[in-house]
Amino acid sequence: MQVTKTKLDGVLIIEPKVHKDDRGWYSEIYSERSLEKAGISFRAVQDNHIKSKKGTLRAIHFQNSPKAQAKLVRCTKGKVNDFIVDLRKTSPTFKQWIMVELTEDNKLQVLVPEGFGHGVLALEDDTEVTYKVNELYHPDLDRAICWNDPALAIDWGVSAPILSEKDKNAPLLKDSDVNY
Repeated sequence: MQVTKTKLDGVLIIEPKVHKDDRGWYSEIYSERSLEKAGISFRAVQDNHIKSKKGTLRAIHFQNSPKAQAKLVRCTKGKVNDFIVDLRKTSPTFKQWIMVELTEDNKLQVLVPEGFGHGVLALEDDTEVTYKVNELYHPDLDRAICWNDPALAIDWGVSAPILSEKDKNAPLLKDSDVNY
C-alpha cells in the first residue's frame, strides 16, 4: 500500500495495491498488520455501509470524546467527494479542510483520525461508501456541524444538496459542543 500525508496532521490517503489478471482484480483493503508496517495504528471495531442518491450530502459528522472515532473510509460503488475538517481547537490547522475524491475505480481510502469532522457528497446515483471505525457508535456523543458554516467556508460544489433533518438542523461550529 502507498500512504500519502495531507496538510491535516494525521489525515492520510491510502492507496491499496491492486493485483489484476484476466479474471479481474484482488486487493487487500484492510489489514491491521499492513497498516502497522506503514506506521499507522488503527484497529476497527465496527464497519458501516451507506448508500446515497446523487447530490446527497452527509454533512460534517463526528463523535465527541471520550469515545471519539477514527474512520477508514472508502467508496465501493460510484463516486464521492470526501471532506475532512480539523475540529481540534488547539491545532494549527483548526477549521481547515481537505477534499479527496474517492471512487470505486481509484480504490483510495482516507484515514480520518479522532478530532476531525467528516462529510461525504455523492456525485453519482446509488453511490456506496463503507467506513471502519475504531470506537463503537455512541448516540449520546454523536454530533454534526452545519454543512454551510461560513466559518469553515467549505466549497462543497453543490448549492442545494439532499440533507437529512439532522444535517439541516446542525449547529454552527461556534455553537457546537465539540470537545477536542
